[in-house]
Amino acid sequence: MLNFSDLKKLNVKYQSEINEAIKKVAESGWYILGREVEAFEEEFAEYCGVKHCIGVGNGLEALSLIIKGYEFKESDEVIVPANTYIASILAVSTSGLTPVFVEPDINTYNIDPEKIEEKITEKTKIIMAVHLYGQAAKMDKINEIAKKHNLKVIEDTAQAHGAVFEGKRAGNLSDAAGFSFYPTKNLGALGDGGAITTNDDELARKVRILRNYGSKIKYVNLLKGTNSRLDEVQAAILRVKLKYLDEDNQRRRKIARYYLENITNEKIILPQIKDESPHVWHLFVIRTEKRDELQEYLKNNGIQTLVHYPIPPHKQEAYKEYNHLTLPITEKIHREVLSIPISPVMEDWQVKKVVEIINSYDR
Repeated sequence: MLNFSDLKKLNVKYQSEINEAIKKVAESGWYILGREVEAFEEEFAEYCGVKHCIGVGNGLEALSLIIKGYEFKESDEVIVPANTYIASILAVSTSGLTPVFVEPDINTYNIDPEKIEEKITEKTKIIMAVHLYGQAAKMDKINEIAKKHNLKVIEDTAQAHGAVFEGKRAGNLSDAAGFSFYPTKNLGALGDGGAITTNDDELARKVRILRNYGSKIKYVNLLKGTNSRLDEVQAAILRVKLKYLDEDNQRRRKIARYYLENITNEKIILPQIKDESPHVWHLFVIRTEKRDELQEYLKNNGIQTLVHYPIPPHKQEAYKEYNHLTLPITEKIHREVLSIPISPVMEDWQVKKVVEIINSYDR
């Protein structure tokens, strides 16, 4: 069976460096908010091209802390993509704000800027852009709308480490961005982890306090904060893997290019991109009306696939108050999408096998 993701194989090539990094932390005697976190924050800020990086516990908390740092009122609204992972929405609702769903562009799966302004009200304070599957949203248009209406823009960059839009990296395309370092991400830790990137000095100051119980000096609490800190071990591991991120992303692009050029089955809808070079292909997502049948066919032929995501946020039981909404583009996407294997450690014969099996599907 060709597994969708082989995390063990993915990390083996860094194993000696990772072992050395962990050993260094273990022997230091300092395990929270120490030199490794500080060094990673500096290196990742430089990589993204921003002034500040603040390491936090995970991607959801990264987004939540950004919203909390801006101190909006509970009645305020956030424009969110309807087509996204539920974490994007949870960051809004757990912060006491109201998500307002906007349909995606059916071709890119990212939020459609042409549909944003009709959802803006006097309560709107933020537009959240999610760079889904590794392709940056249309940030020029989103930022233009935000400027016109005096709104903040937040990037959910959980799937877009290293993605580029008009010469700038994801994480440097808005007021602030939240990253996840979950193990399956393009830049993945060996556990949970996240970060916030921003050029906003005041937001960075507040978030550093908020992530640490609202404290800058031990036992002196300035704000009602939380405990959300990237730990030293994960920071050390991320420092190792950051050195290889561009190389790994380039391998993902090579595989994606082969898929795009060689999957010829007319029943399959392939991803559409304007320019593949900035896309980092966290996921390679195809669509078909008979998604479940195709998934079973691939499984029977030794290829594991996943569905990202079978139920859209507005139809989840957790958000019963939005279950009445009808968002046809989003719902169509969630019925039809299927993620096929793409990983920097896939071998060429495995990539060719995926193509051959998909092209042989004729139901």
